[in-house]
Amino acid sequence: MKPHRPMLGFLLALNTAVFWGILPIIMKQTLTVMTPVTVVWYRYVFAIAGLGLFLGWRRELPNPWSFARPQFLLFAVAAIGLSGNFIMFSSALQYIGPTGVQVLGQLGPMLLLILSVPVLKERMHRSQAIGAVVLVCGILLFFNSELRRIFAHFDRNALGILLATGAAIIWSGYGVAQKILSRSLTSQQILWLVYCLCALCLLPFAKPASILQMNAWQLGCLLFCGVNTLIAYGSFAEALAIWQAAKTGAVIALTPLFTLLFSDVMHVCWPDLFEATTLNWIGYAGALVVVSGTILSVLGHVWSPFRKPKQAHLNQPPPAL
Repeated sequence: MKPHRPMLGFLLALNTAVFWGILPIIMKQTLTVMTPVTVVWYRYVFAIAGLGLFLGWRRELPNPWSFARPQFLLFAVAAIGLSGNFIMFSSALQYIGPTGVQVLGQLGPMLLLILSVPVLKERMHRSQAIGAVVLVCGILLFFNSELRRIFAHFDRNALGILLATGAAIIWSGYGVAQKILSRSLTSQQILWLVYCLCALCLLPFAKPASILQMNAWQLGCLLFCGVNTLIAYGSFAEALAIWQAAKTGAVIALTPLFTLLFSDVMHVCWPDLFEATTLNWIGYAGALVVVSGTILSVLGHVWSPFRKPKQAHLNQPPPAL
């Protein structure tokens, strides 16, 4: 197991939130030509090639035949969780917008935060639990108009809502399996094996030849999705290996904020390709609440009023007068 490195873990989790924030905006451009399963399959192929070259160069390619049965089961859980999340996430984008998908997707980090206590035996301070509640309230406030828009047309968006919710729930299973496996393997080795399993399982349902129908812009978006997978999940897996899953999940909950930010910026740059999002004063207040909840979840135990002061060592000599 790698040593605990909070600052690096925080930066890696924040990097994951940034890359996941922009992913659905770009991915939606590829879904006009490819099916969601095909897009996901290509993301795995790019990740397998890139990560495989890196592990091969370092001579760290894992040998799956040396694993015990519990590890095989954990890899199966991780593969099912990750592939299910990818497919449901991509499919949901066909029914609701990127920001709406990310709002509902925050169920995943919250479930990971909750599961980290009974399953991973991580300790959660009282201030972290309060921070998690504040975080959820902030997300609901921040996206109040988006949530109203989604549920106002529930009959049209129902399938997208169910897919996005299912993607978040099944993702938490992947997160737990990844954390447990990181105790015996590096994060890169785990991801490479999971990517290989997922690509093999999805190959019969993918349509690789549809890439020939893409124009240069769509090809660029597909390539970005593959690179995004490498960077975002590599950062996430490494953060889990060196930091608590609960705190990692709290930082990743910032993802919808980055989705909103990138949506507005890209609409200004390319208004014909990307839609703008709207934010009222309640949303701005929610943004402050989200940031406050994240800070409380990550750093609250340091200055929490519930924290017990450290006792002085009994054998320590008294100070000189």
